Amino acid sequence: METDFARVTCPACFQEIEIPVPPVWELPAELDYDREVCCRPMTLVVRDENGRPVAEARGPGE
Repeated sequence: METDFARVTCPACFQEIEIPVPPVWELPAELDYDREVCCRPMTLVVRDENGRPVAEARGPGE
């Protein structure tokens, strides 16, 4: 099975990153994610958009 990836911008350091996401049949989903570079937590909101996963990153409290 192939892993799906989505590009998001980190809400803490504003670096664009590519992250693995669940397959479309498991969406929508909210995932907790800790950045390795800036060590900040974020929530990834992943949804299905025309059969492709699309993700948005949110910082704590957003």
